[in-house]
Amino acid sequence: MKKQVSTDRKELEKLEDLWGALTPDEQDYLSAHFVVHQYKKNEIIHYEGDTPTHIMGLVDGRVKIYKEGVGGRNQIVRIMQPISYFAYRAVFAEGNYNTTACAVELATVVQIPKEVLLKLIHQNNDLAYFFIRSLSIDLGVSDSRQVNLTQKHIRGRLAESLIFMRDNYGLEEDGVTINVYLSREDLANLSNMTTSNAIRTLSMFVSEKVIAMDGRRIKIIDEEKLRKISRLG
Repeated sequence: MKKQVSTDRKELEKLEDLWGALTPDEQDYLSAHFVVHQYKKNEIIHYEGDTPTHIMGLVDGRVKIYKEGVGGRNQIVRIMQPISYFAYRAVFAEGNYNTTACAVELATVVQIPKEVLLKLIHQNNDLAYFFIRSLSIDLGVSDSRQVNLTQKHIRGRLAESLIFMRDNYGLEEDGVTINVYLSREDLANLSNMTTSNAIRTLSMFVSEKVIAMDGRRIKIIDEEKLRKISRLG
């Protein structure tokens, strides 16, 4: 079960972009109307079809956003990392969630009641613009990913996902290891393929010396070749 950690204002202040858009009075108002929850690895934060009550700000850990597919196969839409926001599209659309959010690792999430957020947005143009921009960026990424995952072949899809992970989550201090660790199933769901195909294609990339693997850790050995595979599809 989710664990309420605190109502410590310092957790809220970690959401710097949102916090910085508010006036001192608005900051005090928001400070009186939020909670912080901690979610264990693989714990569901919200389900597809749920009615939204809060928007979420991820301050620690990672969260995967996925769409339930045919035959129990899921499609990962994005993987959230600190500091980022989710669960707000459904609030603005006045509808239910069309995706599920699940903690990939221990995750600390600030939850803001939707009524509180909407009140602040109605009186603060900077905050409204912040969310318009966030939605626009998410839409652009989603459009690009949709085309890539439907038109590319298996090798191109997996290469595109590895490049996506490298560009969005960065590399560790060694300069080659992607700074996010996914299970084979999650990597397959991110790439719109079966787990067996993902495992087979990863093995091919290893044999071609494009990547190296150590458990869930993936090292990019030949980034230029990986990007070429992604481009050619």
